[in-house]
Amino acid sequence: MKILAIETSCDETAVALLDINGALEKPDIKVLGNTLLSQVALHAQYGGVYPNLAKREHEKNLPILLEQTLREAQLSEAELRTVDCIAVTNGPGLEPALWVGINFAEKLGKSWHKPVVPVNHMEGHLVSVLFRDENAKIKNQNEKLELPALGLLVSGGHTELVHIKDFGNYEIIGRTRDDAVGEAFDKTARMLGLPYPGGPEISRLAEKVRKRSANDKIKLPRPMIHSKNLDFSFSGLKTAVLYRLKTEKGLNDKFKADMARAFEDAAVEVLIEKTRKALFELGDKIKTLIVAGGVSANAHLSQELEKLMGKFSNIVLRIPTKLLTTDNAIMIGIAAFIKIKKTPETLKEKTPIIASGNLSFTS
Repeated sequence: MKILAIETSCDETAVALLDINGALEKPDIKVLGNTLLSQVALHAQYGGVYPNLAKREHEKNLPILLEQTLREAQLSEAELRTVDCIAVTNGPGLEPALWVGINFAEKLGKSWHKPVVPVNHMEGHLVSVLFRDENAKIKNQNEKLELPALGLLVSGGHTELVHIKDFGNYEIIGRTRDDAVGEAFDKTARMLGLPYPGGPEISRLAEKVRKRSANDKIKLPRPMIHSKNLDFSFSGLKTAVLYRLKTEKGLNDKFKADMARAFEDAAVEVLIEKTRKALFELGDKIKTLIVAGGVSANAHLSQELEKLMGKFSNIVLRIPTKLLTTDNAIMIGIAAFIKIKKTPETLKEKTPIIASGNLSFTS
């Protein structure tokens, strides 16, 4: 099945052409063409993504990326007819940005006489672990994906624990009550005067401090770590950083690095403890732990996850290859393939696609 996938949920414009076949648990995914343009440099002056600027850039970039993707795939005009459908993200995300992708996909669908399939962006992150990068050395990535699974979604906009009962059958069992963990990373970095995006910079500084000291010099709270539910809260951690900064007379490089390490340690410890609790509560039914989203590329989180897996030897840890940790069109194409396989009538759906900024798995 050939799928042209489009992703414009935030500040990455992405287009991919995939040829996917086989079983859902271990599909054969061939990337015929894949292009992506990041807007990070443009949004850096705002310290975050500016929706109308993202919309404008998507409108400018999509035609260019489509042309580049098709050129990379070396498809002739006649071969375009072999494309089975067009997949596009319809949420969650920034609605102005989402509408650009949807409108572009629907116009293309009419021109090519192909069905357009809406895809949940967060489902895309979950199933991104199905892609096997032959050049990446990721443990377990070539194995069949065993379900049921627990998904930990960690990104700039979401922090969720998802019980994956089957493909297309999801239950959110824990979520953030305020800031997502990636958002907390970026806001903390901004308070420290670090460049945007802040997550990678905090991690870089934190790792330097860990190499010279085993213990945190700054102590920060672990919000909701002992709560009886599986929900998260990161606004209190961010506020604790702010209060600590007010007591500091000067933000020198050493202090910034110590605070980066303290923040990352606190955030990761909460993620690990909530995941441990979820795995314990769900019991023997869970066969796989999937950790996905932009923060899944965090080195300290990966190290702590490996330690956690030592306590659950019957569960396999799956993290996407680095290429797919951030927003991309490959994962959108994979999610569309699964949706079509599970419900083939999707290809005959005539309902207009609506952008939904707060789209959830149960919408």
